[in-house]
Amino acid sequence: MTPATAVIIIILIVVVIFAVKSYMKKLSSGCCGAGGDTVKKIKPQNKDISSYPYEKTVHVGGMTCKNCAARVENAFNSKEGYYAKVDLGKKTADIHMMTPVDDKELKDIIRKAGYEPSDVQTVK
Repeated sequence: MTPATAVIIIILIVVVIFAVKSYMKKLSSGCCGAGGDTVKKIKPQNKDISSYPYEKTVHVGGMTCKNCAARVENAFNSKEGYYAKVDLGKKTADIHMMTPVDDKELKDIIRKAGYEPSDVQTVK
């Protein structure tokens, strides 16, 4: 075996070890590598749903666990005038608003949270 071949084999072994460790961490602590911690949900300032006359549903890509769902909800619930609820199974966010908001603004909030918005449907 040449020295170059030995170096390549050692590098491959190190890469495999890191990949296995990362995968094991995800299996034991959730998909986001949260170390077993859960994202604390932020409650909206006003939980009375009748206070929100506008509603849109946004399809959100990239959510894989309850921590992801909480991050998307928190992105809206931390802002005044929003109340969001995520359905992880459907990969959607129902966003209730006190004032009309354009689709671009909703998508920007989701992108800033680290996820990929797609279709936006007006519910009311």
